[in-house]
Amino acid sequence: SWQIQTAGLQWLWSVQLPLDEAAELWTLEVSNPGLRVRRISLYPCFTIGYMSWMNQGARHRAELGGIVARSITPYQRLQDYATVRTLKDCTVLLHERPPLAWECRQSQFEGEGGLHAPTALSLPRLAGGQADYETPIAVLQYGLTLAPGARDMLRFVFAPARDDREIAALRARLLGEAAFQRASVAVQTHLQAGRGVLQVSTPDADFDRFVNHWLARQVYYHGDVQRLSTDPQTRNFLQDAMGMSYLCPPRAREAFLLALSQQQASGAMPDGILLHPGATLKYINQVPHSDHCVWLPICLQAYLDESGDWALLDAPVTGTKDGATLTVRQRIDAALRWLLADRDQRQLSYIHQGDWCDPMNMVGPAGRGVSGWLSVALVHALRCWVNLCRQSGDADGIEAFERAAAQTAEAVQRHLWDGEWFARGITDDGISFGVSGDREGRIYLNPQSWALLADIATPAQRSSLLAAIEAQLQTPYGPQMLAPAYTAMREDIGRLTQKYPGSAENGSVYNHAAAFYLCSLYHIGEADRAWGVLRTMIPGPDVADLCQRGQLPVFIPNYYRGAWRQLPRTAGRSSQLFNTGTVSWVYRALIDGLFGLRGEPEGLSIAPQLPSHWPGARLQRLFRGAELAVEIRRRAAGQPSGVRVWLDGVEQAEARLRGLQPGQRYQVDVEIDA
Repeated sequence: SWQIQTAGLQWLWSVQLPLDEAAELWTLEVSNPGLRVRRISLYPCFTIGYMSWMNQGARHRAELGGIVARSITPYQRLQDYATVRTLKDCTVLLHERPPLAWECRQSQFEGEGGLHAPTALSLPRLAGGQADYETPIAVLQYGLTLAPGARDMLRFVFAPARDDREIAALRARLLGEAAFQRASVAVQTHLQAGRGVLQVSTPDADFDRFVNHWLARQVYYHGDVQRLSTDPQTRNFLQDAMGMSYLCPPRAREAFLLALSQQQASGAMPDGILLHPGATLKYINQVPHSDHCVWLPICLQAYLDESGDWALLDAPVTGTKDGATLTVRQRIDAALRWLLADRDQRQLSYIHQGDWCDPMNMVGPAGRGVSGWLSVALVHALRCWVNLCRQSGDADGIEAFERAAAQTAEAVQRHLWDGEWFARGITDDGISFGVSGDREGRIYLNPQSWALLADIATPAQRSSLLAAIEAQLQTPYGPQMLAPAYTAMREDIGRLTQKYPGSAENGSVYNHAAAFYLCSLYHIGEADRAWGVLRTMIPGPDVADLCQRGQLPVFIPNYYRGAWRQLPRTAGRSSQLFNTGTVSWVYRALIDGLFGLRGEPEGLSIAPQLPSHWPGARLQRLFRGAELAVEIRRRAAGQPSGVRVWLDGVEQAEARLRGLQPGQRYQVDVEIDA
């Protein structure tokens, strides 16, 4: 909603989306707080834009109660007609109250003034024009008289439709006070299901506002509507399900089972997950990527930590392609065996036409290039799976995975350590890249982060690569994905190098990669460094930072512009892209790392990693149906070190809680080192 005060009047312009309808429900409320009668002309204006070179137009339809813009989606092939004739090629603006006048032709409305000062508004009444193969617009005119203290309200529905019958049904179903109220209640109920499991109160009030309201909303959006795709990339689908593990575990469970049902007989995962029978793999999902299997145990670990649903591992999954029924455990075993088979003679993972980094598409098309990041991530995935199998009480056969993890880690050390950091990969022609000898793309963030997550880096290597990240990748807006950004095509790396320096994967502050780094820092206990990464993901709090980023702190974008040393003027600008796997990892980092309230088979482990300048924090944590009021505080200097925990006033023998009951409320007090 937008609240505006101007010319002595107050305006509230709000929109909501019905839960299961493709429509926008708009409400305009105007109030007169003054002491005199006000007479105003009001012009709700909805731009429609150019619709089709084949057929487009618009007119006011009194019998339907609104402006109807019609078009025909262009097509050439005869066989496409059957699809085109079913499309919702009308755009309608339905009004609850008939207007005094209207305009449907954009050029007539704008005149010489343009949209910022339309010529039509200088006339007493809109002309009532229609658009005949012209760019349409939907403008209505109302005359309102408001007594002192009075208010008035207008409602509109803006939506696509197929034909007149559908338009009439839309009006009957959605327009009116009762319909708007039903939609509002349904949406609020739906959003409440994704409210999250954390409410925090910390010394950083701006951070609290973001976490308590906005972050869970963004996580929920990804897991709820699948980025508005019918074939989400498998890695995205699994990581979005990881986020839903905290907000709505049953939905996460469904997602994992759906993904595994589309596993190939070889154990490989498809490049995209089809969400309905008519869906097909499109665009990027037609390009073979090497990494999709690696996300299964990594994302599943978060689900099992949070839900305690260990029965999932033995749930049967019937494949949609071959009809074979295997358990979840067997399918993850098969996925890992596929990854192990997809390595070269050095035991490094092939990259094919890309890994997590989609545009790294020319490193391995000949079948010889390898991904340094995926080789490291494979070690992490194997070790996650071995740990999960042990926790579930079924460790049969994991010795082979343990040996493979050690073997791959050794290969990473032998072939990818460049002296100060790990290389990003090796091309088809045997050229290492992401190494100190490169003029551009000298260092990549992901191999370093995942080497920490996978416990591959030695203590000396850890110090070295952290120093390299600080010196070469860190910016005021977060760590860059690589540096220096590429300024020319490298045909042995791919279209990544063709992207503008500092944009997207070419040296931006790519928040998904920054989130991996964040989790790796908490994994090794670097609390202050981790907080620095986390806080720079969120715009603000100072005005200069907000202006440079050009974004309010209501979501974490896909990336901020990078190439900070090369192009400082534009560095930090938000991509404004809302879809990102970042947020699931950030939510996980808050729970596992910052506040350290991580699930385990029998309960909750407690190991907060607050930044050193915080004296403490309070939070509400929902966990498996129990409600925990948690207060974390630093003890006075000179007292014994370590984490101490009290449950309802009783000190616990260790920093974990067992036997928590659904529906119960608990007070948890935590002391951490000064």
